[in-house]
Amino acid sequence: MEGPAPWSRVARVRTRFTYAFIWIFRYIYRFIVTVDSVQRVFKTFTDPTRIRILALLEREELAVQELVSILGIAQSTVSRHLSILRESGLVRDRREGTFSFYRFAPATECACRDAWNLARRTIGQDPVVASDAAALESVLRERAIRSRAWFDSIGPEWDSLRRVFDDDAQRARAIAKLVPRDLSVVDIGTGTGVLAQDLARCGVRVIAIDHSESMLEAAAAKLDASSIPGVEFRCGEATALPIGDGEVDAALAHMVLHYVASPQEAIREMARVVRDDGRVVIVDFVDNDKDWLKEELGVLWQGFPIDALRQWLEASGLDDVQIEIHEPINERSELPGTFIASACKNPTRDP
Repeated sequence: MEGPAPWSRVARVRTRFTYAFIWIFRYIYRFIVTVDSVQRVFKTFTDPTRIRILALLEREELAVQELVSILGIAQSTVSRHLSILRESGLVRDRREGTFSFYRFAPATECACRDAWNLARRTIGQDPVVASDAAALESVLRERAIRSRAWFDSIGPEWDSLRRVFDDDAQRARAIAKLVPRDLSVVDIGTGTGVLAQDLARCGVRVIAIDHSESMLEAAAAKLDASSIPGVEFRCGEATALPIGDGEVDAALAHMVLHYVASPQEAIREMARVVRDDGRVVIVDFVDNDKDWLKEELGVLWQGFPIDALRQWLEASGLDDVQIEIHEPINERSELPGTFIASACKNPTRDP
């Protein structure tokens, strides 16, 4: 027996989204008090593509070009849908060099917020949304491959190259967040082991993780030459740490997130591997316009908006979020400002 005609599959998808919209309107109409609010909700949710975009952005911050690749539609069409979603208060955008990135960030007073919560439950098993999710994973893999290839090409030369970060003072501040001395700490993106070495000298038991075998070899050789014990090396990704749930007291990512395909997922992993009441510490660049960072240092992200960082930490089940911003010590430095973010894992909250 022949399968259903392509047009019938499209019809079923449109019907599913239509039912979702009907339930959305029935749910929220009691709370909408203005004609403008009614119009905004209708405008936002009558097109299935906008619901697909929201489902993607709720999982990951994406560039316009990445959304075009996932959805398989023209850039002008994607940009038009994003403009409507931004006007509705459901997404925010930011510029990074020549790219525009969008993330799901609903405003507190947003008429569409409750409508989206209902839509999400309605489309949970939709095959089109599932296909988009699979395409998103492909985009994230491509990000990770670009980052890994760059590090594999650098290897042991990283020590001399990393001096451009001028980050010795920041590293010392980060270590100060990790006392007392009997901690077990995972050093994510250890590189050539500079930070792992400093931690071990402080009496900390360190699990040093990197996705580059050449980096780990250089780090192991450095610590062997210095006769520094207490460091275990493991190969793995920041977004899939080779560590059990609650295995360590603290997790540290020092100048690492800007090389990670999905910073949001990396933070979720950091929260997973620390024990209850354990701490997560992140050091990285604040959002900036320094395009040369991508060109010369191979970063995937030039920096991070502080509000997005706070949102990611809290969404991962972390409390007591504290974020310090520091300008470059050298006023003539071409580097952007940096932040130190720390947070505590709350055992009573589910991420």
